[in-house]
Amino acid sequence: MSNMNNKQEITREEGAVLWFDGKKINEAVFCEEFIKDFPMVCLNNTFFTVDGMVSDESAIKQEIYNRIKPYIVTGLSKRVTSIVDVLKLECAVKSMPIYLDRIHVANGTYFLKQGFTEKKMFCRNRLPVAYNPDAPKPETWLRFLSELLNDEDIPTLQEFIGYCLIPSTKGQKMLLLTGKGGEGKSRIGLVLRALLGDNMNTGSIAKIETSPFARADLENELVLLDDDLKLEALPQTNHIKAIITAELPMDLEKKGKQSYQGDLYVRFLALGNGTLQSLYDRSLGFFRRQIILTAKEKAADRTDDPYIAEKMCLEAEGIFLWALEGLRRLIQNDYRFTISDAAKQNMESAVADGNNVIEFLASEGYVRFADGVYTSSKNLYGVYKLWCDDNALPPLSQRSFCAYLKQNENTYNVTYTNKISIGRGKYVRGFVGIEALQVPLFKN
Repeated sequence: MSNMNNKQEITREEGAVLWFDGKKINEAVFCEEFIKDFPMVCLNNTFFTVDGMVSDESAIKQEIYNRIKPYIVTGLSKRVTSIVDVLKLECAVKSMPIYLDRIHVANGTYFLKQGFTEKKMFCRNRLPVAYNPDAPKPETWLRFLSELLNDEDIPTLQEFIGYCLIPSTKGQKMLLLTGKGGEGKSRIGLVLRALLGDNMNTGSIAKIETSPFARADLENELVLLDDDLKLEALPQTNHIKAIITAELPMDLEKKGKQSYQGDLYVRFLALGNGTLQSLYDRSLGFFRRQIILTAKEKAADRTDDPYIAEKMCLEAEGIFLWALEGLRRLIQNDYRFTISDAAKQNMESAVADGNNVIEFLASEGYVRFADGVYTSSKNLYGVYKLWCDDNALPPLSQRSFCAYLKQNENTYNVTYTNKISIGRGKYVRGFVGIEALQVPLFKN
């Protein structure tokens, strides 16, 4: 909307306007003229131009105000609001295509196969960074990464940042970067802002599960950055899992408005001192959606450069080419990320931390797996609680314990049944293929 004032003067010099009859403004005619001067479309009550989503309508309102104030003297604010509402109807569209084969950059459009063109088109997201094939190598950025991450984890970050350049959820992953603090992780967020601009939100991942309106704030956004991941376990994980793997429109709700179906393709990137945990979701489905990278400890003799973020942001065009290389590699691998052995171990540790039943079932001296053996759910859970007490760990609920083992029957080669005999003609629920090796103590 930066060229509005120039066009406004041209319109006034051309003479009388068609939308004013001397007494009233014809809002429909006004909007037709306005859209000719400033082409835009409106989807789900949001304006889009060739520069992407209009996140702030103030520029549009200011231009409308400047155009109508010579003709009316009272009720200007209400009239501007009314015209904006009519404008949304005038340029409303039922849908906007989501293209995975191109990136809308500041100076045109980069097609992943055909290459670059200066031509621009209506889009949901236009990045503030320009495509410059001759941009110098981002030496400061690469040196920063070499100090922050192990070499084998840098390709993962490269692929994930590249993944964030297009509106896709095909990778079905979120990225967590953890450390003890002071490593410089937050600088990644500043670099992402230079690449993505207003197409990135900063906020809390946990809020997605606790606020009914948080999901609507992520519509048309490429990334949600949580640069201070809270360590409190999530009360639920349904919305986070659904967004990470979203392929169909989702139900979104804005405060005071009727819910509607909208497209979400936002990716989650979290920085913190721990991993994402859940109070009740012990499924592998929750953890398999996470990539967990660990930052190197800050070297004792390292001297931090207070201007490093600014220096890296000046390398945005080179960083864009670096990320583009990661995106190409990710697509060639069918959206399967490069995962180092260390990152795989991080995942296994996160699963064990979130669900100590896994560690219990792998322990020695408490249970054994064999054909023909069996135990009741009560006895098995009692031995699990004994193991937790021996290891000073809090036990999960009996319901969560049994649910996990039932969901992973094939993994442990056990079978859930309600035909476990406990004598005297009594049969209870339990598992075949696992035997309790300890006698649990039950309180009377």
